[in-house]
Amino acid sequence: MIRFEHVKKTFNDGTVAIKDSSFDIKAGEFFVIIGPSGCGKTTTLKTINRLIPISDGTIFIQDKKISAYDINKLRWNIGYVLQQIALFPHLTIEENIAIVPELKKWSKAAIMHRVTELLNMVGLEAEKYRKRYPHELSGGEQQRVGVVRALAADPDIILMDEPFSALDPISREKLQTDIQDLQKKIKKTIVFVTHDIREAVKLADRICLMKEGNIVQVGTPEEIIHKPANDFVRTFTKSVQRNNTFDLKRLIIEDIKNDAPHVAISTSTFELLRRFKTTDQLIITENDKVIGTLTKDMFIDAFIDHYEKGVV
Repeated sequence: MIRFEHVKKTFNDGTVAIKDSSFDIKAGEFFVIIGPSGCGKTTTLKTINRLIPISDGTIFIQDKKISAYDINKLRWNIGYVLQQIALFPHLTIEENIAIVPELKKWSKAAIMHRVTELLNMVGLEAEKYRKRYPHELSGGEQQRVGVVRALAADPDIILMDEPFSALDPISREKLQTDIQDLQKKIKKTIVFVTHDIREAVKLADRICLMKEGNIVQVGTPEEIIHKPANDFVRTFTKSVQRNNTFDLKRLIIEDIKNDAPHVAISTSTFELLRRFKTTDQLIITENDKVIGTLTKDMFIDAFIDHYEKGVV
C-alpha cells in the first residue's frame, strides 16, 4: 500500500529529520511509528500526504509515486487526525464531518447518511450530536468526531498524529480500545504516531521504532519486545517488558471458547487485567493466529506470584 524507498528529509536550517528510510506499510495494517521526541516520526507521517516535501528518495502509494498524484485528490484519499483535534468551532459537528464529502460533490442525502453512520459507529448518537458545536462536547467526544471526520469520504489511508496524547488517561484508554474495535470493522490502512510504547504495543500490527532520523527496527509488537535489535530498543521497551515478565504461553490451555474476546500475546499485564474485569477467559493470538485460551484464575494466580516476588 505505502512504500518508502531511501527517503530523506533535510530542512532549510540544516536539520536532518529523516535519514535514508526504507520500509513498507501493508494494506489494512495498523502501523505505528514511535520514538523519542525529535526522532522524525511526525515528519515521516507528514511526508505521506505531502504536508512536508521530501528531500530525496521516493514514496509510493499503490505502486504510484505520490508526486504523480494530484495533491488534492491525494489528500482526499488520506484521512488525517491531529492531536489538537482542530474542529472548526463555528461549524456544527455535521458540518465538520461533511467538509471533504462536500468538496468531492457528494449529494446531501449521501452526506447525511454518512454522518449518521459514522457518528453511531463511534458511539455518538447521531441525532443528539449532529447539530451541536465543538465547544459543547468533551475532549474525548471531540476526538471521536476528529476520527469520524477523517473517515467521512471513505479514504483508503488514515494518518493519526499522537491523537490521544492530550486526553486524560481514562479517555485515552477508552479511545485506544474504540479505535481497535473500529479498525476491525473498517479495515483501513492506519499510520499512527505516538511516543508511548504501551499505546504502540496495544494498537499495532507492526511497530517502526525511530531514533535521530533513523529507523532502528520494524516488527510486530512481539518481535520488538522479545527480539530487540539493539540496546536502544531494549531500553525503549523496558516498561513493556516489565509488564510481561511471565511467559503467557505456559499459562495457555488448548480448550477454545469461541465467544471469548481475542487479545494478542504481546498485550500488557495492565490491559489483560482490565480485560478480565468483564470476562473469565481470553483467546490468545500470535501473529493473528489463535494459539489457545487464557483463563482469569490462572492469570491472576500467576500475576500474584510474580507480584510477591517483586517482578511485576
